[in-house]
Amino acid sequence: MQWSGEGLIIGVRRHGETSVIAEIMAAGRGRQLGLVRGGRSQKLAPMLQPGNSVIATWRARLEDHLGTFALEPLQSRAAALILDRQRLYLAEVLCEHLRLLPERDPHDRLLGMALDLLDADESPRVIGRGLAEFELVLLDELGFGLDLTNCAATGVTEDLAYVSPKSGRAVSRAAAAPYLDRLLPLPRFLIEGTAPGDQDIADALRLTGHFLDLHVWMARNIDPPAMREGLVRLLVA
Repeated sequence: MQWSGEGLIIGVRRHGETSVIAEIMAAGRGRQLGLVRGGRSQKLAPMLQPGNSVIATWRARLEDHLGTFALEPLQSRAAALILDRQRLYLAEVLCEHLRLLPERDPHDRLLGMALDLLDADESPRVIGRGLAEFELVLLDELGFGLDLTNCAATGVTEDLAYVSPKSGRAVSRAAAAPYLDRLLPLPRFLIEGTAPGDQDIADALRLTGHFLDLHVWMARNIDPPAMREGLVRLLVA
């Protein structure tokens, strides 16, 4: 079995004395793992950094085997990321998010969004908006999508301002009035495409973080990405 294509390195772990197992998000193929012989060498280690893009050739005797990767550099971002704390934190968060996806299950929309964010030279508000939208799509593709189309209590589609922290459904401002202390704010930009302010970004990432914790991190007994909280502070400072 063999395939070749472009991929984003999202994780690397040691294997033996000189090799590594690389995790790559590949277009049309999803999250793929493979052994890279000599991956800890001075020649290969700089390429095998999360956030870099590569041309990957995967080979294995059978499709369900681990297989090996032969890699060529395509776009090296790691050096630039180290010089920009916001981009460094963003890259780590995005890679950790992509590692939540099932192995070998294509998620090209998320891959495209991640690459756009990694290469974006934009303001913190634009990056924050992109991250919140990425996390909403991540929840949806993991099977835990939020329903922000109409009010859970009345069915109306206008003036949706809150989200139920249990059901993930939107609630209109009027229906939410007796329960404000129990609901999560719903930033307008997530449903109307308006330009967000700093508080909107903070509310959106609080919203997505709540449901990632509820359905993914807590459910799998894993910690949230270590840099996510720091990234949120940078984006809404």
